[in-house]
Amino acid sequence: MSKAEERNPRGIPKAPFITDVEEHVGGPDGGVEGPLKGFQDALAKYRFMDGNLAQRRAGLEDKIPDIKKTLMMVEFMQERREGKSKADDDDLDADEDDLEEEGSKKPLSTTFELNDTLFAEAELEDTDTVYLWLGANVMLSYKIPAAITLLKSKLQAAETSLHNTIEDLEFLREQITVMEVNTARVYNWDVKRRRDKREREQVSGLASAKTIGG
Repeated sequence: MSKAEERNPRGIPKAPFITDVEEHVGGPDGGVEGPLKGFQDALAKYRFMDGNLAQRRAGLEDKIPDIKKTLMMVEFMQERREGKSKADDDDLDADEDDLEEEGSKKPLSTTFELNDTLFAEAELEDTDTVYLWLGANVMLSYKIPAAITLLKSKLQAAETSLHNTIEDLEFLREQITVMEVNTARVYNWDVKRRRDKREREQVSGLASAKTIGG
């Protein structure tokens, strides 16, 4: 097989299916300890990758909703600012009293999370800047359009990563199944070989005893 056929798009090797056990172990008298150890080593590596990717999937599934909520909030703030600007433009010809009334728009009230079960109320000032947590206790300020661009790129990257991770997990579990089948086939072949050998020895022993007794 070509390299492209032996690995998935992220470079995880494909497990070979052993079609001829006897040929794989080196003939009818070949040892199975080496092949079985190789299968167990491969299984351990596949299961290790499976565990890591399962944790990554869980992390991404927690992260993506948070990014979406943050993006929705920043987009709402942008729409609110754009709506206010449009209202101000439309009211340029209004009289002074109307302008004063329109300009006295109430601030945006919201709640924010202090802890898992603790929330506080806050009023958001009319601003063109937001602060985003980037991880590792890092927070940076962004203009709203730049923040939207950043959040959209992060959301797209996270969703792509989640898709690839799920695909890799499915691929890994297929390879684990193949290696488990290989292990069972080699083990069963060895059990049958040993049983056949004992039966031949018993038949040979009976024949020898009959010849001596006769």
